[in-house]
Amino acid sequence: MSKKASLVWFRQDLRIADNPALMAALERGGPISALYILDDEAPGPWARGAASRWWLHHSLKALSEDLADLGLTLHLIAGHSELVLKDLVASDDYAAIYWNRCYEPYARERDSALKSHFKEAGLEVQSFNASLIVEPWTIATQSGTPFRVFTPFWKAIKAGHEPERPLPRPSKAAKDGPKPAHACALADFKLLPTLPDWAGGMREAWTVGSSAAHGRLGQFIHEAITRYKSERNLPAKPGTSRLSPHLHFGEISPREIWWAVQDHFAEAGLPDGAWTFLSEIAWREFSYNLLYHFPTFPEANYQEKFNAFPWHKNEAGMKAWQRGQTGYPIVDAGMRELWHTGWMHNRVRMIVASFLIKHLLIDWREGEAWFWDTLVDADLANNAASWQWVAGSGADAAPYFRIFNPITQGEKFDPDGAYIRQWVPELKDLPTKYIFAPWQADQHTLIKAGITLGKTYPKPLVDHSEARNRALEAFQAL
Repeated sequence: MSKKASLVWFRQDLRIADNPALMAALERGGPISALYILDDEAPGPWARGAASRWWLHHSLKALSEDLADLGLTLHLIAGHSELVLKDLVASDDYAAIYWNRCYEPYARERDSALKSHFKEAGLEVQSFNASLIVEPWTIATQSGTPFRVFTPFWKAIKAGHEPERPLPRPSKAAKDGPKPAHACALADFKLLPTLPDWAGGMREAWTVGSSAAHGRLGQFIHEAITRYKSERNLPAKPGTSRLSPHLHFGEISPREIWWAVQDHFAEAGLPDGAWTFLSEIAWREFSYNLLYHFPTFPEANYQEKFNAFPWHKNEAGMKAWQRGQTGYPIVDAGMRELWHTGWMHNRVRMIVASFLIKHLLIDWREGEAWFWDTLVDADLANNAASWQWVAGSGADAAPYFRIFNPITQGEKFDPDGAYIRQWVPELKDLPTKYIFAPWQADQHTLIKAGITLGKTYPKPLVDHSEARNRALEAFQAL
């Protein structure tokens, strides 16, 4: 009698190396059905945004090719994941189900219910950690409470939570399991834009998939990581890893990143740039820790006093911010980079978020929603934690009186104006002296650079000093 199949349910782990769920199925032996379910129902308001869907299409294509090397087919089904899985198991083709854990509140609730259901039905059900260095329930302060401040959280990881070595890429061939009755083709998911095709810039900017992720990591370690501490805040420099979308979709694991860095510097010891980079990986962990212990984090102010904040409804300001037409060049450069590539440099993310929240007094949740739709690395934990950090309403947040000056931020982090010239080309001929605040240039300089304020480039939406004072008054009223 032939052995019943294992079902491996892929989610945010779109790789075959360091994939504990896949490895468990391979070690069990017998046929394996690899499955991805496109579920736009269970996440509710946090169903994937347009840019994430574009990335997902190409990531699934790459995973399908990697699985084919093992002799496996990636089966695709659209629908409510709980119903899809129960229907599949009712076919009596499967004896075991394996998946890697997700940490979003809706996913935890769903997965817990599914695990109980299938165990009661007599199936082997196992879930694994494939996405984090340290899972939220395994780390706590000395008093046993969740970490609310990053620095002691990072110290705790370094002191006693070094990750295990990643699992190797499987090499042995596997027997393909049964094809689910409702499996469809990748094109049927309709993840790519039709007309207008807004994804051209993303196609230029990214190569998707696990192989690309490892290539990007290797290049970063060899070319930029030692300068990471000094160059990570300079958007015109290739000073960051740009691994965030690969990490979110699980094309590479944090364990793989951690040990690739450690092994590269094993003889000489980690330089400051490498430790700074690993601390940024730990910020991602901290964000997931917050989401786990405070599941309303994406929708509700962590600090309840902000519930009384007098946010403004400003549709014109919101639209100008989204389009990169605020009149502040560093803000506009960031928003245009986001629209074109589906990504934005992290320093600039802080600048544009601060502008929306503190210059325009627009609710941080409106910015969070825009990023959710336009970022290829849109991640519920990171997105929520970052927006609340800038707003001052989160855990270990920037203080409310920290209001970025978009002029001096540009001067400090884009001193030659190269980043602004790349993304706001209508200002490219303006002398660097004026490129951070074009309205300060005299008329002759503007004419010579081909600029007419209010026509070829907008005048500032708000005056920085006035907006700062208004924001401080609003915050102090809390």
